[in-house]
Amino acid sequence: MMSNTNQATAAAPAATPVAPTGDPSGGDPRPATAAAVKIKARDVNVYYGDKHALKHVDLDINENEVTALIGPSGCGKSTFLRCLNRMNDVIDSCRVIGDITLDEADIYDPALDVVQLRARVGMVFQKPNPFPKSIYDNVAYGPRIHGLAHNKGDIDDIVRQSLERAGLLKEVHDRLDQPGTGLSGGQQQRLCIARAIAVNPEVILMDEPCSALDPIATARIEELIDELRENFTIVIVTHSMQQAARVSQRTAFFHLGDLVEVGNTEQIFTNPKDSRTQGYITGRFG
Repeated sequence: MMSNTNQATAAAPAATPVAPTGDPSGGDPRPATAAAVKIKARDVNVYYGDKHALKHVDLDINENEVTALIGPSGCGKSTFLRCLNRMNDVIDSCRVIGDITLDEADIYDPALDVVQLRARVGMVFQKPNPFPKSIYDNVAYGPRIHGLAHNKGDIDDIVRQSLERAGLLKEVHDRLDQPGTGLSGGQQQRLCIARAIAVNPEVILMDEPCSALDPIATARIEELIDELRENFTIVIVTHSMQQAARVSQRTAFFHLGDLVEVGNTEQIFTNPKDSRTQGYITGRFG
């Protein structure tokens, strides 16, 4: 149990036979051979002062899958995302109550090192935010502070591998000493992804990572997300239902602080169980 008082539509493959698991929708579609659960949230509540922003959320995040969090603005999806690496700790008025585990370990255990947690659970924000440093130093920053490299050669390898995995190396290999802020918006976001994966996290959280990008840059980020899920567990907040349908395997719909429904992405978009989900995905509200 945790109590944190002062801290911060694309077509999909045919659905596999599923079994209900008691989620808010009355049945969370899961394959007969379910993926391993990486993060488990149970009865999570978030308060900003007296405002009850997130209410009794139960949600499993599966390993090596993309889970999309959708819903209207202010519904709690970004608040929930920030619970997963304790970014809410930095908000003085925020209280988080409930249980969240990563590989069965309580991430709100007072003995847990939050810096190490955030190395395991990286984050990419809505607006690209490269450091005012060179492209090289942006990516090298995390491995240096976490002691992941013993010499310059190790750092060089990590930087190049991370940029390659982020699909950016070919575009910047001859200007690694130039400022990261000089890149285009889409390149900056891929640089931020390279920076996040340079410390070899297990989970990547993405808070509307394409909202500031043009359609071409968005398509490249979506391709990258699909590639990255082979090695990482990804949770993405998005206002674009089309994007959620394209990139995710599971989708969770939030509304007014409630987790209304969660399940296989195809099922959520083609046969939702809750009328509120149906109303949102058909554009009747939101």
